[in-house]
Amino acid sequence: MALRIGVDTGGTFTDICLYDTERNELRVFKVSSTPDDPGRAIIDGVSELLRIADAGGYADISYFAHGTTVGTNALLTETGARTGLLTTRGFRDLLELARGRRPRLYDLQADKPAPLVPRDLRLEVTERVRHDGTVRTPLDEDEVRAQIRRLRDEGVEAVAVCLLYSYVLPDHERHLARWIEEEFPGAYVSLSSEVLPEFREYERLSTVVANAYLGPKVSGYLARLRERLGEKGLAARPYVTQSNGGVVSFAEAEKYPVRMVLSGPSTGVVGAARLASAAGHPDIITFDMGGTSTDVSLVQRGAPRASSGLDLDGRAIRTAMLDIHTVGAGGGSVARLDSGGLLKVGPQSAGAFPGPACYGHGDLPTVTDANVVLQVLNPEYFLGGRMKIDPEASRRAVGTLAAELGMSIEDTAQGIIRVVTANMARAIRVISVQRGHDPRDYVMVPFGGAGPLHASRLAAELGMTTILVPESPGALSALGLLLTDVRSDFSRTAVMPLGTGAADPSAGDVAAVLGGADPSAGDVAAVFAELDAQAERWFEASDIEERARGTRRQLDLRYAGQNHELTVAFPAGPVTAESVAAALDDFAAAHERAYGYANPGNPVQAVTFRVQAWGEIDARPSSSPVIGGRPEGEQPRSREVYLPELGGFHECLVYDRAALAPGTAVEGPAIIEQMDTTTLVLPGSTARVDAHRNLVIGAS
Repeated sequence: MALRIGVDTGGTFTDICLYDTERNELRVFKVSSTPDDPGRAIIDGVSELLRIADAGGYADISYFAHGTTVGTNALLTETGARTGLLTTRGFRDLLELARGRRPRLYDLQADKPAPLVPRDLRLEVTERVRHDGTVRTPLDEDEVRAQIRRLRDEGVEAVAVCLLYSYVLPDHERHLARWIEEEFPGAYVSLSSEVLPEFREYERLSTVVANAYLGPKVSGYLARLRERLGEKGLAARPYVTQSNGGVVSFAEAEKYPVRMVLSGPSTGVVGAARLASAAGHPDIITFDMGGTSTDVSLVQRGAPRASSGLDLDGRAIRTAMLDIHTVGAGGGSVARLDSGGLLKVGPQSAGAFPGPACYGHGDLPTVTDANVVLQVLNPEYFLGGRMKIDPEASRRAVGTLAAELGMSIEDTAQGIIRVVTANMARAIRVISVQRGHDPRDYVMVPFGGAGPLHASRLAAELGMTTILVPESPGALSALGLLLTDVRSDFSRTAVMPLGTGAADPSAGDVAAVLGGADPSAGDVAAVFAELDAQAERWFEASDIEERARGTRRQLDLRYAGQNHELTVAFPAGPVTAESVAAALDDFAAAHERAYGYANPGNPVQAVTFRVQAWGEIDARPSSSPVIGGRPEGEQPRSREVYLPELGGFHECLVYDRAALAPGTAVEGPAIIEQMDTTTLVLPGSTARVDAHRNLVIGAS
């Protein structure tokens, strides 16, 4: 078996990447997504690509990885399973009480999201474990079994279990899981001590409820897809992407679906980081614009930034993930007038169906339609000529909006582009300026079907001077699936004093750091040993060879009295006074960067311990993708494109990306077309093809 397949399912298109390891040949392909049944587009697209590439059949596939938005969409649209909750007596309303802070401070009418578990399905059980793990009130088995039967009779499909101090002593939750299996066989059960063994009861409760809510839908989807792939002849173990940028087996993903909320965009960031680093650009801002949304992330020194969670539609999700910010701005984003008569774009999207008006199924003006009107997008050549579009439908849709605004169709279309550019610029400022990073110090890496189309204007808005467009940007998330590793994260909260921090960290005075003794190294070692053992069991269960295994330790630290932590790396090897001191030094430096000061001599607490484990994949693609050009091979052509920088329509040269050899320079204004995207080069800019076949766009 010599074929490796990566499939990324988006709201509008499904991208497929095939790597033939024997031929060292890489191919990309796109098909329209099938939102009613995402697996149908996957099977149809993979089958068609295998046929086009003459690469064999499903039995020849040695690696299959998939990125999906099924879980994310189920949360956003509230279409998950009917879920019940068992929690410690007195805490059934915590899911609605949440945190006291308000995301919109001055909006007195702001509504909270509806809880994923209604109050009548949130049941309490008598038990109490103290913060130190001692049992104050034991479980009442008869009461628990009665509550389980009540949930069963209410017709729930999934049961979330979250007891107050389960992260310290998980035994009570394990008892509940066993009794649920006996009283309610077939229910999807999710334990907070397994999903998120960390403190902060609201975040743990919200996360385990989301996991249970998604469980039946995600596990059902993955099971059906696995069955279809098996019927086609796939013998290899299929993988799915997690939010942390790694992949895991379908079986593990079915147990922890909440770890997939950023399944779609995470591998695009991983792929962009690897490709840009290879081209000599380790500090980048990724810009992934698809049909429905835009995802942005900041990468430093070739490593994507990590995060411990996010709030998705007002609900706390805490799990290891890449630091990605999402806005509802994509090619299918709908333009409209708000109640004040102002032009708005998104977050509503036309999706894959009915799609933009030019697709022929709807009549709503979208960002794609605006680009068709401006003739930035080729009205005849789309997806390598496989998809016909209707430019007159775009003009009619944008024309309706233009009539309401009292503007020309072209000016209205350009207005749509300006608004969506401003929306995306705000998203990039969130992950850069608001966190102390100047976007002008970074290279923009656009991908997704619409990324290169909008990158030049977005970079100009932010003052960024260099853009790197990968050779196959429209399918980079699918390609990233072939570049990422198998990965899993393990964590546990164990609050303990770690030391005080040296008055002069550079002095390396271990005795000063630890107050003249070593009270904490043994406790730190014990917790990391527990997590290392979990990682070892995961390696064995995942059949990862010894030579391919790797782990990384991290520690969440804070000054005593603080309510929030900073995550720092913890040195590999045996835990010693010196490694503890190094972690304290790193914490002081991180605190200085984040808040502008550090407090040498103040007591420091260790809070949450983390171990990330990964298995390196073999046979990463080393060839350039076969993306296909126009059959007639014309090079270059021309067409009139609306460019406000030049006062209106202007004759632009149009190049076929596949025909541009390394070293080629394209002066703007110009259009560069390929099967999976279109790149706009503005006046005053030059696009040069580097040795890796990337387009590098900068000032002329």
